[in-house]
Amino acid sequence: METSFVEILKSNSPRREKAKMIADKIRAAKEYSWVGLYEVSESEIKIVSCAGRSEPLIPSFPKDKGLNGRAVMQEKTVIANDIDQDKDYLLTFTNTKSEIVAPVFGKDGKQIVGTIDVEAEKTNAFGDDDIKFLEDCANKISELWS
Repeated sequence: METSFVEILKSNSPRREKAKMIADKIRAAKEYSWVGLYEVSESEIKIVSCAGRSEPLIPSFPKDKGLNGRAVMQEKTVIANDIDQDKDYLLTFTNTKSEIVAPVFGKDGKQIVGTIDVEAEKTNAFGDDDIKFLEDCANKISELWS
């Protein structure tokens, strides 16, 4: 599935609005329950915008916490297909059963500037197709963080 974000990124919309449109587009493409785009700074990870349900219960947290933190620390996409079995899961919604987080690398291809966080209301919701799709999205939207 080919998804383009060029029009959104080139628009004159404010950054938060662009992030919301991107999250909406990612969510719709795969019918995900919830998609959040996060900013990664030196010390914390903080929500930029999201699509589906509502804002997360924890809008920001230390850079090394949660599945977002694991994705940042390991510099790769992480999946928890049963959040009840994952010690790193930070409560976002009470009905979440699975979560996948893809890091977004900056222009240099080394520093992680953001994450794409997707949550599902069933266990074993994510697989290799989701990894490939979200990593492709991450590459295409990295300029949102520059």
